[in-house]
Amino acid sequence: MAGFRPRDLVAYLQGVSLQRLLPFLEWRSMINGQALRSDVYAGLTGATIVLPQAVAFAAIAGLPPEYGFYTAMITPVVAALFGSSWHVVSGPTTAISALVFGALSGSFEPGSGQWIQAAITLTLLVGIFQLALGLARLGALVDFVSHSVMVGFMAGAATLVALSQIKHALGIELPRPDDMVDYAVAAYHNVAATDWRSALIAFIALAVAVVSKRYFPRLPNYLFALLAGSFASVALKGEENGVNLVGAIPSVFPEFSAPSFNINLMGDLAPAAFAIALVGLLEAVSIARAIAIKSGQELDGNQEFIGQGVSNTFGAFFQCYAASGSFTRSGLNYEVGAATPLAAIFAAAFLFLILIFVAPLFAYVPIPAMAGVIILVAWKLIDFRELWHIMNTSRAETSIAMITFVSTLFIDLEFAIYIGVMLSFLIFLNKSAHPFIGIGAPDPNTTHRVFRNSETHGLVECPQMVFVRMDGPFYFGSVEHVRRKFREIERKRARQKHMLFMVKGVGEIDLPAAELLIEEARRRKRRGGSFHVQAKQVAAIKRLDRFHVSEALSTEHVHTSKGDAIAEIVPVLDQDICATCTARIFRECPPPPEGFLQEAEKSATESRSGPGQKPGPGSQPDTEPKRAGTSRDKPPRKERADAAK
Repeated sequence: MAGFRPRDLVAYLQGVSLQRLLPFLEWRSMINGQALRSDVYAGLTGATIVLPQAVAFAAIAGLPPEYGFYTAMITPVVAALFGSSWHVVSGPTTAISALVFGALSGSFEPGSGQWIQAAITLTLLVGIFQLALGLARLGALVDFVSHSVMVGFMAGAATLVALSQIKHALGIELPRPDDMVDYAVAAYHNVAATDWRSALIAFIALAVAVVSKRYFPRLPNYLFALLAGSFASVALKGEENGVNLVGAIPSVFPEFSAPSFNINLMGDLAPAAFAIALVGLLEAVSIARAIAIKSGQELDGNQEFIGQGVSNTFGAFFQCYAASGSFTRSGLNYEVGAATPLAAIFAAAFLFLILIFVAPLFAYVPIPAMAGVIILVAWKLIDFRELWHIMNTSRAETSIAMITFVSTLFIDLEFAIYIGVMLSFLIFLNKSAHPFIGIGAPDPNTTHRVFRNSETHGLVECPQMVFVRMDGPFYFGSVEHVRRKFREIERKRARQKHMLFMVKGVGEIDLPAAELLIEEARRRKRRGGSFHVQAKQVAAIKRLDRFHVSEALSTEHVHTSKGDAIAEIVPVLDQDICATCTARIFRECPPPPEGFLQEAEKSATESRSGPGQKPGPGSQPDTEPKRAGTSRDKPPRKERADAAK
């Protein structure tokens, strides 16, 4: 591979427009009085929603609440300025928070100084990976993470998040759910020591969140839940009886602080950072695409990559942890009428203003109430309907989702993504390596002799010629499967020495596939038969020429239609067999000897009636067997006139 040359970077930058470097210049012309009012209202609504979410999601990531606020104020502003979507709102999310927790939980103590430092360094790596993918224009990379992988991963991550909050909700000591066996044993032994006040506070918070979401869906139900849990704690004298509180928030204003550049730490976090970068991009791009379909915006996926990468890279220097696009806040942002990305910027500004007055009150929020809210968030993260749909429709997709889910629970969280993606690739490669190969024959019940699967529809085949159709990719990975099918056809249909291989819709044909065609042609020729290829696509025929298939088979054996192939093959069939053939499924079949069909019909009638029996007086023997294109199945007069021409 050629090394990097500075002039390549210069050439790239020369080809980049100012709008590409500063994408917010493209939508500044959309700002007017009406748009500004809409964005202000959407921003205020978004600020009230993200306030409790920032606290809850930071807790999921094992971080103090203020880091959720920092992430909710810095990253959405940068992503709005450098991203492509007009409506996506970035910030802390459930999935990314769970991934951050999973990436650090095996090496650091949640909430400790080392944990916080590692989380911020992880954010820097995530941003660098995302920015690199965007600059390399690899926006399609997230398409290789299948939907089933994400469904299984989200379910596993949500389960881990919920299990991590059980100890706070019940007020008991439990290990982190890294080792499920140890966790289950500890839960069994310690559940009897549940603190009823903590459990009641968690239940009240959870119930209020569910009820308020049910009857007041547009209001911040998590905020109501935390308020209800706080009042319940005061009423039950929770602090006096050992119920832990969130505590005072040191500062709501993010300060500049460089992340750690320790090489060993960055090396340890790099695999997890790449997995988080992929999941974050998948979240953001999926949301952006879904909203762009509704809004009619033309989306640039690579620019969205760059926006996410810049926001995380910049945020790492202002005490933010890894962020991505939020499903909840982005959807709400669009629904309430946001016109430009200014809505996300206004939301960050309003959040800061609200925190100046509200932040001191978080000191009285009980941790069990937080745990109840987080358990509800985790429950909603599991898409039960989609899991049920996958299990009822596809075994392969079910296996992908279930293996990813189990891997998330019992293996490192970030590697579960890799396992799911690899399994998806293996299943895809297995399918592509086993394309469908069927035997066809013309259906006499159709006017234009439509070819159908002879085995499925019970159609009569030509005794000397077999029609083989392949649906699927024809490349080195599928060559052995096709070769085995050729040998199977050769054994089961030994008398059908001539073959027409229809490669319709197989896409690209590579060298190993071309060599197999030449090999089969030589085998058929040695057996006294012939091998023909039909390819409708001009590109496929050109590739056959390029790989010398046309030369090896002769151009007379490469056809663009079945009709041309049949007209070429029928005259070279064994005419003695044709003379006694009763199938005669082609119009090109030679006429039978005089009296042959009547004799064949007489023999057939006797075999149906039994030996020694004669047909009934009212029976009329057919003078000719039914075949496509004969007088017994004539097309309309206009079609016959066209055929005569």
